[in-house]
Amino acid sequence: MKILITGGCGFVGSNLAIFLKKKGFNVFSLDNLFRKGSKFNLSRIKKLKIKNFKIDVSNHISVKKLPKFDLIIDCCAEASVESSHKEISRVFDTNLIGTKNLLIKCSSDKSNIIFISSSRVYSLKDLNNLTNREIKYPLKLKKEIDHNVNTLSPKTLYGFTKYASEELIKEFSYLYNFKYLINRCGVISGPWQFGKVDQGFFSLFIWRALNKKIIKLIGFGGNGHQVRDVLHIYDLCDLIYSQIRKMSKINNQLFTVGGGLKNSISLTQLVKMCEDKFNIKIKIKKIKQTSKYDIPYFVTSNKKVNKFYSWKPKRNLEIIFDDIYIWMNKYKIKLKKYL
Repeated sequence: MKILITGGCGFVGSNLAIFLKKKGFNVFSLDNLFRKGSKFNLSRIKKLKIKNFKIDVSNHISVKKLPKFDLIIDCCAEASVESSHKEISRVFDTNLIGTKNLLIKCSSDKSNIIFISSSRVYSLKDLNNLTNREIKYPLKLKKEIDHNVNTLSPKTLYGFTKYASEELIKEFSYLYNFKYLINRCGVISGPWQFGKVDQGFFSLFIWRALNKKIIKLIGFGGNGHQVRDVLHIYDLCDLIYSQIRKMSKINNQLFTVGGGLKNSISLTQLVKMCEDKFNIKIKIKKIKQTSKYDIPYFVTSNKKVNKFYSWKPKRNLEIIFDDIYIWMNKYKIKLKKYL
């Protein structure tokens, strides 16, 4: 099977490309190498002789000229929620126009598609109402969020592009009769994540703690009570491998995919975890003002994906933390030029 992974030199894409290559698939990458760190990941995939097409996914002509693939896994995204309202054209070009171009390619080649979507497709109002914006003890909610939560706008411009892409996929699949799967993912972390702001809080806090830098607690009074669940990248790879193998029988489905309640943690709890692991006292900067885009709580329900694939995360927060620390410590000098 020939597989094209878009965003193949990003965190998710490169890990997935290497994982699937080792499983025996004929894997290719598409990445314009725009982001800092993409060339670092390019060197990783090249070691396994994974070819990268250095083109922009928003370029319809370049995408059209690509060879035929049996499956496209769309990991390509401008994923920063906060920057999505500052770089609107680039976010829409990559996240929505790019997906449209891939779907035209799928329709002409009869390729199937697996789309990595986002937990930010949901209504900000509904997500905020889960806690009424009061988050003193969020972990007691025991609330898991699935695909049935309202997706009405506003949802962030980034979330809009991902949701619009989901709807495009369904329309193209119906019209051109190819198969799709959509995975709405929350925070994904693990080794080979650089610890940048736009990659999520988990690796960011570990990197800053490792380098004895100040950690900012932003929004909701600056108390750090916001809660997220965290999924290890290798658990996501395991799931997508199962999805590929069973796609002839299980297809045209949407799943919420994340770490779940057992892998949920607040910002302050992660700070404490860093302090205990590194035996240090971290300097905290509290920023009380809350962004329009921030939400106090998100924990993913894996009930549906577990029902279809008997899948659930195997790696807990301790494993995720240790795996990130080990690789960051090993590549500490090289990483600094990407941050």
